Amino acid sequence: MLKIFPLKQTFVYGNHPLISFLRSISLSSQSQTPTLTPSSAASSSSSSSFPSDSSLRDALLKSRTPNEALKLFNSSLRKLNPINHLAPFSAIIHVLINAKLYKHARCLMKDLIDKLLNTLKPHRVCYALFKALNSLESPKFNPNVFGTLIIAFSEMGLVEEASWVYHKIGILPAVPVCNAFLNGLVKKGMFESMWQFHTDMLSRGMVSNFVTYGVLIDGCCGQCDVLKARSLFDEMVEKGIEPTVVIYTILIRGLCNESQMTEAENMFKLMRDSGVLPNVYTYSALIDGYCKMADIKRALNLYQDMLRNLLPNVVIFGCLINGLCKVGELRSARNFFVYMAKFGVVPNIYLYNCLIDSHCKAGNLSEATGLCSEMTKFEITPDVYTYSILIKGLCSEGRVKEADDLLQKMNKEGVCANAVTYNSLIDGYCKAGYMEKALNVCSQMTKKGVEPNVITFSSLIDGHCKAGNVETAISLYLEMIIKSLVPDVVAYTALIDGHCKDGKMKEALRLHKEMLEAGLTPNVFTISCLIDGLCKDGKISDAIGLFLEKTDKTNGGFCSPNHVMYTSIIQALCNDGRIFKASKFFSDMRFDGLRPDVITYVVMLQGHFQARHMPDVMMLHADMIKMGIMPNAVTNEVLASGYQENRYLKSAFRCFEDLKRNQALDVVLSQENL
Repeated sequence: MLKIFPLKQTFVYGNHPLISFLRSISLSSQSQTPTLTPSSAASSSSSSSFPSDSSLRDALLKSRTPNEALKLFNSSLRKLNPINHLAPFSAIIHVLINAKLYKHARCLMKDLIDKLLNTLKPHRVCYALFKALNSLESPKFNPNVFGTLIIAFSEMGLVEEASWVYHKIGILPAVPVCNAFLNGLVKKGMFESMWQFHTDMLSRGMVSNFVTYGVLIDGCCGQCDVLKARSLFDEMVEKGIEPTVVIYTILIRGLCNESQMTEAENMFKLMRDSGVLPNVYTYSALIDGYCKMADIKRALNLYQDMLRNLLPNVVIFGCLINGLCKVGELRSARNFFVYMAKFGVVPNIYLYNCLIDSHCKAGNLSEATGLCSEMTKFEITPDVYTYSILIKGLCSEGRVKEADDLLQKMNKEGVCANAVTYNSLIDGYCKAGYMEKALNVCSQMTKKGVEPNVITFSSLIDGHCKAGNVETAISLYLEMIIKSLVPDVVAYTALIDGHCKDGKMKEALRLHKEMLEAGLTPNVFTISCLIDGLCKDGKISDAIGLFLEKTDKTNGGFCSPNHVMYTSIIQALCNDGRIFKASKFFSDMRFDGLRPDVITYVVMLQGHFQARHMPDVMMLHADMIKMGIMPNAVTNEVLASGYQENRYLKSAFRCFEDLKRNQALDVVLSQENL
C-alpha cells in the first residue's frame, strides 16, 4: 500500500509532449468524433488572455462534442503547468472516456504521468492524479477513468501505484483492467502478488477470460512452474474457453525454457489438431528450444516446416544462427546470415555480435574483425558488447596492445565500456605479466564510474600471485573484504597457489578452510595447488590423504585427478625413496585415462635410477618411446647420467650421442632463426 504525502509545488514547466500527441490524433470527420487542427492551437496560444483553471475545466465539460473540447484543450495546452493545472487534464480525460476513446485517454494519461515523474515521486504522481480525477463534480464524471489509470500505471511498470488505485476505488474494475494489472505484475516478476490479486478479484466476482488465463499461464512460466501452467490450460479448456495462438505459444515457450521438448512438441501437435495455426513466434520458441539443446537438425526441420506458410523474421534467423554458432557450424551460420536478404530481413546488432563472438572463440580473429567492418559499412554501429567480444578475443591471443587500442577507440566514439570490457583487458594484461598496465586500466575503470567487481580483483590477485607479488595480492584480497566483495574460487585459488609456492602451507590451508566456510567449492586447480604445496613441504601423507578425499567420488569426492596431482605425488615419493608407491600412482594415472607427459616419465626414471632398478628403467624408457614421447635434451641427459652412474656404459654412450645430436640441432635451428 502506498504512503501518501502532501504535494509540493516545485514543477518547472517546459515544452509538453502532450502537444505533439494531441496533434497526432487522427479521427474521422463525423460530428461526434473529435479531430484536432494545429492551426487552432497556434492561433489561440498567441492570445493575450488565458482562462482560469476552473473556467477552462468548465468550458471543456460544457463542450458539445469531444472534438470541440480537444480544440479548446489543445489551444490552452502550452500555458498549462500540469502540477498547478491538473483540473483541465482531468476534465479532458473524462470527456475522452465518456466518448469511449479509451486508447486516446490512456495515451494522454501515460504522457501526463511521464511528464509529472520528471519532478515528483511515483506515489505523489499517483495521489495527485487520483485526487484530480476524483474531485470532478459534474454529470460527466465517469468512474471508468480509474480503470484507465490502473491500465496506464500497469503498462508503465508502476504496479504499486496501480495497486493503490485498485484498492482505493473499492469496486472491482472491468475485466480488461484486471487483466492489465495482473500482466503488469507478471512483467515486474511479482508473481506472488499476481496470485494474491487474482484470488481477491475472483472473490469480488471477476470472471476470467482467455486473456486472464494467458496472463496467469505466462506468470507460471515465469516462475518455471510449467506443471501449474498446464493445469491452468486444462482448466481453461474444461470451462469451454478456447486457447488462442498466444496462449499456446506462451505455454510452448515455457516448456522449451525448461528443456521439456517432448511436452512442447505435444502441445504444438495439440495446437494444430485444434485448428489453431502456429505463428512465427510459436516456431521461434520451438526452434530456440532445440538450438539450446544442440538439436540443430530438428530446429532446421521446423524452419523448413514454417516456410510452407510463414516467412521467417529476424528472431527466427537469430535463433538458428546462434544455435549453429554454439555447435561450431560457423560456415552454415554465415550462410543463413547471407540468406536473410532473400526474405528482406535486415540483420541487427545481435546477429553480428553472435557471429563475431563465435569467430573469436574459434580463434578466427581476422574473420571477427571483418564482420565488425561489415557492420559499420551497413551503418550498424558496434555497441559495447561488440567491442567487449573483440577485446576479450584479442586478449585471449595475447594481443593486449591491440585490445587496449580498441578500448581507446571505444572512448573516442562515445561507447561507454562496462565492467566486462575492462575486466577482459585487465585479465589480458595480468596473464601477460604486465601488472602495472593492468592497474592503469583499473584506474581508468574507476574514473569512468565503473566499480571494480569480484572478477576485477580476482584477475589482479591471480596476476600478482603469478608474478610472485603475494603481499600485493593479499592487500587486494583485504581491499575486497573491506568493500564487502566476497572472493570467488579464482581469487582463493590464486592466493592458495601463491602461498604454496612461498612455502607458507599453514596460510594456504587456512585460506582453503575459509573458502569452504564461505560456501565455495574448490575446483581441480585449487586441489592441485594444495597437493603440490604439501608434497614440496614434505607432507606426502597429507597430500595423498587430500588426493584420495577429493578424487574418490564413491566417498564424496568431487573432482577428477589431473597431471599436476599425480606428478607432484610421484615426484615426492621418488625423492623420498618410495619408488614402489610411486609406481602404483603411475599405474593409477594410466588407469584413470591420463597419458603421462615427459615430466612424469623423467621423474619416474630418476626414481628407478636412484633405486638401481635397471630393468624397470629400460622398460620405462621403451614405454615412453612406444607412447610417442621422443626423448629430448632433458630426458637424454637424465638417461645418460643414470646409465653411467649404474655402469651401463653402452646405453650411457648412446644417450650421450643422442644428447650431442640434439644440442647440435638446437644450434643450427637457432642460427636459422637469426
